[in-house]
Amino acid sequence: MKQLYPFLAYRPFLWLLLIVNILGTAYGYYWYDGQLEQTPSIFLAFVPDSPTASLFFVFVLIAFLWGKNWPLVEALAIVTLIKYGIWAVVMNLLVLAVTGDLGWLGWMLVGSHFAMAVQGLLYAPFYRIKWWHLAAASVWTLHNDVIDYVFFMMPRYEVLNLYMQEIGYFTFWLSIASIFITWYFCVRPGSRQYDL
Repeated sequence: MKQLYPFLAYRPFLWLLLIVNILGTAYGYYWYDGQLEQTPSIFLAFVPDSPTASLFFVFVLIAFLWGKNWPLVEALAIVTLIKYGIWAVVMNLLVLAVTGDLGWLGWMLVGSHFAMAVQGLLYAPFYRIKWWHLAAASVWTLHNDVIDYVFFMMPRYEVLNLYMQEIGYFTFWLSIASIFITWYFCVRPGSRQYDL
Protein backbone atom coordinates (compact mmCIF):
# COMPACT_ATOMS: atom_id res chain seq x y z
CA MET A 1 0.00 0.00 0.00
CA LYS A 2 2.84 2.37 0.87
CA GLN A 3 4.07 2.12 -2.72
CA LEU A 4 0.82 3.72 -3.88
CA TYR A 5 1.33 6.96 -1.93
CA PRO A 6 3.80 8.65 -4.34
CA PHE A 7 1.27 8.12 -7.14
CA LEU A 8 -1.57 9.53 -5.02
CA ALA A 9 0.59 12.61 -4.30
CA TYR A 10 1.61 13.04 -7.98
CA ARG A 11 0.41 16.51 -8.95
CA PRO A 12 -1.01 15.62 -12.40
CA PHE A 13 -3.05 12.86 -10.73
CA LEU A 14 -4.28 15.31 -8.08
CA TRP A 15 -5.36 17.69 -10.88
CA LEU A 16 -7.17 14.86 -12.67
CA LEU A 17 -8.91 13.83 -9.46
CA LEU A 18 -9.86 17.46 -8.81
CA ILE A 19 -11.46 17.81 -12.26
CA VAL A 20 -13.34 14.50 -11.89
CA ASN A 21 -14.64 15.51 -8.45
CA ILE A 22 -15.71 18.96 -9.64
CA LEU A 23 -17.68 17.39 -12.49
CA GLY A 24 -19.18 14.74 -10.21
CA THR A 25 -20.11 17.36 -7.62
CA ALA A 26 -21.79 19.55 -10.25
CA TYR A 27 -23.74 16.54 -11.57
CA GLY A 28 -24.71 15.59 -8.03
CA TYR A 29 -26.20 19.00 -7.29
CA TYR A 30 -28.03 18.83 -10.64
CA TRP A 31 -29.42 15.40 -9.65
CA TYR A 32 -30.92 16.97 -6.50
CA ASP A 33 -32.35 19.96 -8.38
CA GLY A 34 -36.00 18.89 -8.21
CA GLN A 35 -35.81 18.01 -4.51
CA LEU A 36 -33.95 21.24 -3.66
CA GLU A 37 -36.70 23.32 -5.29
CA GLN A 38 -39.17 21.84 -2.79
CA THR A 39 -36.85 22.04 0.24
CA PRO A 40 -37.30 24.73 2.92
CA SER A 41 -34.25 27.02 2.89
CA ILE A 42 -33.28 26.08 6.45
CA PHE A 43 -32.60 22.50 5.29
CA LEU A 44 -30.86 23.22 1.96
CA ALA A 45 -27.32 22.49 3.19
CA PHE A 46 -28.38 19.05 4.44
CA VAL A 47 -30.24 17.65 1.45
CA PRO A 48 -27.61 17.07 -1.29
CA ASP A 49 -25.52 14.65 0.79
CA SER A 50 -23.22 13.02 -1.77
CA PRO A 51 -22.34 16.15 -3.76
CA THR A 52 -21.59 18.00 -0.54
CA ALA A 53 -19.28 15.15 0.48
CA SER A 54 -17.43 15.36 -2.84
CA LEU A 55 -17.38 19.18 -2.54
CA PHE A 56 -15.53 18.81 0.77
CA PHE A 57 -13.03 16.58 -1.05
CA VAL A 58 -12.66 19.17 -3.83
CA PHE A 59 -11.45 21.63 -1.18
CA VAL A 60 -9.13 18.98 0.28
CA LEU A 61 -7.58 18.47 -3.17
CA ILE A 62 -7.21 22.22 -3.71
CA ALA A 63 -5.41 22.46 -0.36
CA PHE A 64 -3.14 19.54 -1.33
CA LEU A 65 -2.27 21.26 -4.62
CA TRP A 66 -1.31 24.37 -2.60
CA GLY A 67 0.82 22.21 -0.31
CA LYS A 68 -1.53 22.71 2.63
CA ASN A 69 -3.81 20.74 4.92
CA TRP A 70 -7.27 21.89 6.02
CA PRO A 71 -7.95 19.31 8.75
CA LEU A 72 -11.57 20.23 9.48
CA VAL A 73 -12.46 19.94 5.80
CA GLU A 74 -10.46 16.69 5.62
CA ALA A 75 -12.50 15.30 8.52
CA LEU A 76 -15.79 16.34 6.90
CA ALA A 77 -14.62 14.86 3.59
CA ILE A 78 -13.52 11.43 4.78
CA VAL A 79 -16.48 10.83 7.10
CA THR A 80 -19.05 11.89 4.50
CA LEU A 81 -17.31 10.25 1.53
CA ILE A 82 -17.27 6.91 3.32
CA LYS A 83 -20.81 7.29 4.64
CA TYR A 84 -22.57 8.51 1.51
CA GLY A 85 -20.40 6.47 -0.83
CA ILE A 86 -21.43 3.25 0.91
CA TRP A 87 -24.99 4.48 1.55
CA ALA A 88 -25.70 5.12 -2.14
CA VAL A 89 -24.24 1.75 -3.15
CA VAL A 90 -26.48 -0.03 -0.64
CA MET A 91 -29.58 1.99 -1.62
CA ASN A 92 -29.11 1.29 -5.32
CA LEU A 93 -28.58 -2.41 -4.66
CA LEU A 94 -31.75 -2.33 -2.53
CA VAL A 95 -33.60 -0.77 -5.48
CA LEU A 96 -32.30 -3.67 -7.59
CA ALA A 97 -33.52 -6.18 -4.98
CA VAL A 98 -36.98 -4.55 -4.76
CA THR A 99 -37.60 -3.90 -8.46
CA GLY A 100 -35.38 -6.47 -10.17
CA ASP A 101 -33.85 -3.74 -12.35
CA LEU A 102 -31.35 -0.94 -11.84
CA GLY A 103 -30.53 0.43 -15.28
CA TRP A 104 -27.34 2.06 -16.46
CA LEU A 105 -27.85 5.19 -14.34
CA GLY A 106 -28.20 3.11 -11.19
CA TRP A 107 -25.03 1.17 -11.98
CA MET A 108 -23.22 4.43 -12.70
CA LEU A 109 -24.30 5.66 -9.26
CA VAL A 110 -23.06 2.43 -7.68
CA GLY A 111 -19.64 2.78 -9.34
CA SER A 112 -19.21 6.49 -8.73
CA HIS A 113 -20.29 6.32 -5.08
CA PHE A 114 -18.08 3.32 -4.40
CA ALA A 115 -15.21 5.38 -5.84
CA MET A 116 -16.13 8.22 -3.45
CA ALA A 117 -15.66 5.96 -0.43
CA VAL A 118 -12.42 4.52 -1.80
CA GLN A 119 -10.84 7.90 -2.53
CA GLY A 120 -11.72 9.14 0.93
CA LEU A 121 -9.89 6.18 2.47
CA LEU A 122 -6.94 6.20 0.08
CA TYR A 123 -5.98 9.73 1.08
CA ALA A 124 -6.37 9.08 4.83
CA PRO A 125 -2.58 8.96 5.45
CA PHE A 126 -2.25 12.50 4.02
CA TYR A 127 -4.85 14.06 6.32
CA ARG A 128 -3.87 15.87 9.54
CA ILE A 129 -7.10 15.37 11.47
CA LYS A 130 -7.15 15.83 15.25
CA TRP A 131 -9.88 14.62 17.60
CA TRP A 132 -11.66 18.02 17.65
CA HIS A 133 -11.87 18.06 13.83
CA LEU A 134 -13.43 14.60 13.95
CA ALA A 135 -15.80 15.72 16.73
CA ALA A 136 -17.03 18.64 14.59
CA ALA A 137 -17.44 16.37 11.53
CA SER A 138 -19.34 13.89 13.71
CA VAL A 139 -21.79 16.57 14.86
CA TRP A 140 -22.36 17.62 11.23
CA THR A 141 -22.91 14.02 10.11
CA LEU A 142 -25.24 12.96 12.92
CA HIS A 143 -27.15 16.24 12.69
CA ASN A 144 -27.63 15.50 9.00
CA ASP A 145 -29.18 12.15 9.95
CA VAL A 146 -31.66 13.96 12.19
CA ILE A 147 -32.55 16.38 9.39
CA ASP A 148 -32.98 13.48 6.95
CA TYR A 149 -35.01 11.06 9.07
CA VAL A 150 -36.79 13.28 11.60
CA PHE A 151 -37.64 16.11 9.17
CA PHE A 152 -37.82 13.76 6.14
CA MET A 153 -35.21 15.50 3.99
CA MET A 154 -33.46 12.28 2.95
CA PRO A 155 -32.59 11.62 -0.71
CA ARG A 156 -35.67 10.36 -2.54
CA TYR A 157 -35.83 6.77 -3.67
CA GLU A 158 -39.59 6.42 -4.04
CA VAL A 159 -39.50 2.66 -4.55
CA LEU A 160 -37.92 2.38 -1.08
CA ASN A 161 -40.51 4.47 0.80
CA LEU A 162 -41.80 1.39 2.65
CA TYR A 163 -38.36 0.89 4.21
CA MET A 164 -37.66 4.40 5.55
CA GLN A 165 -37.45 3.35 9.21
CA GLU A 166 -35.00 0.58 8.42
CA ILE A 167 -32.99 2.88 6.13
CA GLY A 168 -32.85 5.54 8.85
CA TYR A 169 -31.59 2.97 11.35
CA PHE A 170 -28.99 1.68 8.89
CA THR A 171 -27.91 5.26 8.08
CA PHE A 172 -27.35 6.13 11.74
CA TRP A 173 -25.08 3.13 12.27
CA LEU A 174 -23.30 3.81 8.97
CA SER A 175 -22.55 7.30 10.32
CA ILE A 176 -21.10 5.77 13.49
CA ALA A 177 -19.03 3.31 11.44
CA SER A 178 -17.70 6.11 9.19
CA ILE A 179 -16.71 8.15 12.24
CA PHE A 180 -14.96 5.12 13.76
CA ILE A 181 -13.13 4.34 10.50
CA THR A 182 -11.93 7.94 10.34
CA TRP A 183 -10.72 7.76 13.94
CA TYR A 184 -8.93 4.48 13.24
CA PHE A 185 -7.10 5.64 10.11
CA CYS A 186 -6.53 9.30 10.95
CA VAL A 187 -6.78 10.12 14.65
CA ARG A 188 -5.86 7.12 16.79
CA PRO A 189 -2.31 7.11 18.18
CA GLY A 190 -0.04 5.31 15.75
CA SER A 191 -2.12 5.99 12.64
CA ARG A 192 0.16 6.41 9.63
CA GLN A 193 0.86 9.83 8.16
CA TYR A 194 2.64 10.66 4.92
CA ASP A 195 3.56 14.00 3.42
CA LEU A 196 2.38 15.09 0.00
